[in-house]
Amino acid sequence: AVVSTQSGHYGRGTQCEMLVQKFGVAHFSSGDLLRAEVASGSERGQHLSATMAEGKLVSMDVVIQLLREAVDKSFAQHPDKIILLDGFPREIEQATKFEEKICAATYVLSFECSQEEMTKRLLSRALTSGRVDDNIETIKKRLVTFETATAPVLEHYKAAGRLVNVSAEADKQTIFDNTCKGLGLC
Repeated sequence: AVVSTQSGHYGRGTQCEMLVQKFGVAHFSSGDLLRAEVASGSERGQHLSATMAEGKLVSMDVVIQLLREAVDKSFAQHPDKIILLDGFPREIEQATKFEEKICAATYVLSFECSQEEMTKRLLSRALTSGRVDDNIETIKKRLVTFETATAPVLEHYKAAGRLVNVSAEADKQTIFDNTCKGLGLC
C-alpha cells in the first residue's frame, strides 16, 4: 500500500515518525531523497546540487525518478510494507505523473487543522527549529499555496474514494489513533 500524506505543515512529520516507529512502514520525503542524492556525490547529485545552489526548482521528472527508485527498492525488499510519501504529491500534475510512472496511491492522508492553530504551532516550532521559513509572512504564503495547489489534489483523491481526513486539532496521540483507524491499521 502506498500512502501519501498531506497537510498545510502541521504535524505531518510527527505522525509519519509515529507510523514508522509503531508499524515499521517505509517513509520517503522528496526533500530527504534530494538531499541524500546530493550527499552521495553521484553525477546526478552534483547536477542537483548545482541546480539547487542557483535557487532553481528541481524538475518534477527528477523528483519522480528518485521516488520511483525508492518505492521500487522498498517493494523489492518488503513487498507487503506500507510506504509513506511525505508531502507528495502537492499538485495535480505531480499526482498524475506519480500514478502513471510509479503506482496509484492506496490512500491520501490529510491532516486538517484551522489556520489559527497551524499558525500557532508553526510559530511555536520556530522558537526551536532554526527554520527561516517558520515566520508569519511565509506561513501566510503557505496557506495560499495550499489552497491553490494542494487542495485540488485532495479533492481529486476524495472523488476517487481514497482520501482519509484526520483532524489535527488534538494532541498527537489522539491524532495518531485516528490516523491508524483511518488507514485500517487498528
